[in-house]
Parts: sequence; structure tokens; C-alpha cells
Amino acid sequence: MYQRLLSQIPEKSFFLFGPRGTGKTTWVKEKFKNALYFDLLKAETYNLLLANPSRLEDFIPKNFQDWVIIDEIQKIPKLLDEVHRLIEERHLKFVLTGSSARKLRRGGINLLGGRALVLNMHPLTAIELGKDFKIEDYLNFGGLPAVYSTTQKSDYLQSYIQTYLQQEVAFEGLTRNLAAFSRFLEVASFSQGSILNVSEVAQEAYVNRKVVEDYFSILEDLLIGVRLPVFSKKAKRRLIKHSKFYFFDVGVYQALRPKGPLDDVSSLTGIALESLFFQNLRAIIDYFGFDDKIFYYRTANGVEVDFVVYGERGIKAFEVKTKKDIFSKDLKSLKTFLDDYPMAKGYLFYGGKMKMNKEGIEIIPIEEGLLKLPKILR
Repeated sequence: MYQRLLSQIPEKSFFLFGPRGTGKTTWVKEKFKNALYFDLLKAETYNLLLANPSRLEDFIPKNFQDWVIIDEIQKIPKLLDEVHRLIEERHLKFVLTGSSARKLRRGGINLLGGRALVLNMHPLTAIELGKDFKIEDYLNFGGLPAVYSTTQKSDYLQSYIQTYLQQEVAFEGLTRNLAAFSRFLEVASFSQGSILNVSEVAQEAYVNRKVVEDYFSILEDLLIGVRLPVFSKKAKRRLIKHSKFYFFDVGVYQALRPKGPLDDVSSLTGIALESLFFQNLRAIIDYFGFDDKIFYYRTANGVEVDFVVYGERGIKAFEVKTKKDIFSKDLKSLKTFLDDYPMAKGYLFYGGKMKMNKEGIEIIPIEEGLLKLPKILR
């Protein structure tokens, strides 16, 4: 088992959100060895508590002082009422894991009235993998922990996608047409790292535009899709308004993305590397408790910066390139951004081996940069 960067245990009850397979259950069982554990994926437990959520207290000994874990809390949102009451009356501490925010957002996450923190679990980062981090493997298969315990990596990822379709989308009744949703997933993979054009996706997937909007919302609620807004604070130029889209894990993206002989291999590698960086960036910001938000930057005339991190520690702009040599033209977008935001710092992560500084921009080999992200973001 890999040592996770999510290591600090809160003193009070908390939610732990993350897509299926990111290691939430493994982590809570390791950290809370004496806890009472309720797994809502087990039919018996699910049926008992669904029929009568107040039974939860019956399963907790009267003088119990340790933690109570409820795995996949979104399966029975009404349990939050009982959790809330038990926090108030018996001062119990809960770990509430979830792989979907949809039902909780609609029906109860605020019922805890600020009595629970919210933490997030992500795929394994380069730092967590340590010596097992191989950038080519990560680009192809991503960072889900189970990928690193099987030799059948592609088969696992295909099974993972089917599990989401069957156990999450179908079980939750999020769509009546699984075939259309499956087709949408494939088409959506072509939007990875791109400005999102919902109408175009709808046309390619043969689905109504409004339905496609709902599908993208489902991906976000299941925590497997992320829309990245454009950075427009005190903008001096006319900017694109639409968000960019990413699947949460580069391996899941690769498994969804059909490939053929006419594909531009270098372009696909570039998107994968950008996706790899993005998922590491999201994880580091969450695990280290930084308040930063992530954006991208693109002007109406096509000047684009891959990622802009904005928070109390300032503004940091990142470009990610696969190429092994960097020339002045490769710095153009970052320089334009830094001209508009002179207080910002610019970084270019690339496929070369030498660390450099050109025109005020730090140029860092991608593998080294991933390991130094916490220090860079501080």
C-alpha cells in the first residue's frame, strides 16, 4: 500500500469524497483500525438502513468512543439526519465516504450544519508512487491504485468504466438510456483538455443538447469529470468564456478514447501529459490544504495558458509541453499572461532534462516538477 499524502486526520467528523477506486476505503480502514464500519455497498447493510435509518444507533454500543465509518454515504442520504443527531446528542465522530455528490447536494450535505469537514481523495500522485512512478505508464494507465497491483491494466480500466455505468449511473437511475450515455462517454473523451462545445458533442453522440448538458453534470456529480473555468479576474483582453473539460484520471481518459491510424500521436501525448499534470495539481492543492482555485487562460485571439492557480499565495501560471527543447516561441503565451499579470509567476514543465530560467519563466523537467509541486505552490 502506498503512503497517501492525505495523512492528517481531522479532530471532528468529516466527509471523504472521491471517485470509485481512488483508495478511500483502504485509507479509512488503515487510519481507523478500531472504528465501527458500515458498508452501504453490502446489500444486507444497505437494505437494513434504507428501510429504517434510525437503526444506525442500534448498531453503535452505548459507551462507544471511537470513530464510525459509513462507506458510500450517498446511497442513503437520509442517514445524514441520524448522523447529525448522533453528533449532537452522543458526540460521536463520523467518517462519511462518498463517490457521488449528486444526492447529497440535493438532499442533505448541509444538514450537518458545518459539523463535518470535506476532504477529497484523488488517484495516486507522482509523489505517492515514488520509485514506482514511470511517466510512460502513468500516461497510459493513470493513477488508480488497483492499476499498480495488476498486470492486466487495460482490462482493469475497461472494467472500471463498466462498473461506473452499471453500479453508479444505472443504480442511481441517473439516465434511462445507458447506450446513449456510453456513446456520450466515448465522444466526450475527444473533449479532453479542450474548450467544451456541448452542441458539437451532442451532434457527434446523436443526443439532444440538453441531455448532453445533463450528462456532463452527471460526470461532475460522480466526480469523474471536471470543468475548468477561464481565468478572467481583472482581464485586460477579450477572453474565451467557455470551460475546458477533463476526466479525473488520464488512464480513464485513455481507456475511453478510441484510437485509430489517422490519430495525431504527438497531439494525443500532449493532451495526456496535460491531463497527468492537472490531476497531480488538483491532488496537491487538496492534500496540502491550499485555498487555491485552478483555471485556464485563453484570449479571443488564441493565446492560451494551460493552467492558472489563484489563491492567497498569489498567481501561478503553468504550461505543459512534451517537447524536449524549449525556444522563445514556446514561452509566448506565458509571457503574454505575465505582461497582463506582472505579479504572477510562470512555469513551463517539459519533456527535457535540464532545468532553466528564460525571460523570468522557470522551465522544469516534468518528472522533477511533479515532485516539487508542493514547494512551487506554497
